[in-house]
Amino acid sequence: MTDPLFELTSFQRDLLYVVVGETDPSGQEIKTELETEMGEFTHGRLYPNLDTLVKKGYVEKGEIDRRTNLYRVTEKGFEGVRARREWENRYVDL
Repeated sequence: MTDPLFELTSFQRDLLYVVVGETDPSGQEIKTELETEMGEFTHGRLYPNLDTLVKKGYVEKGEIDRRTNLYRVTEKGFEGVRARREWENRYVDL
């Protein structure tokens, strides 16, 4: 099975993994979660990459309020993560 997530950057895959692991996180919640692991980064890096995930159909974007968006993984996103994990497990057996 081909890994559909190969088309994404590693940062985009990391964003997708956080969205999969949280329930309807806001952009700020995603940013905070990733910054605990990778250090600070700008909103200018975050939101264009989240928009790419939306455009590619891995994530849906909704509104919490006028200033805050939420992100929800799609079935395509779940399938992509499953396929990615299967591919990784072929090479790394921990």
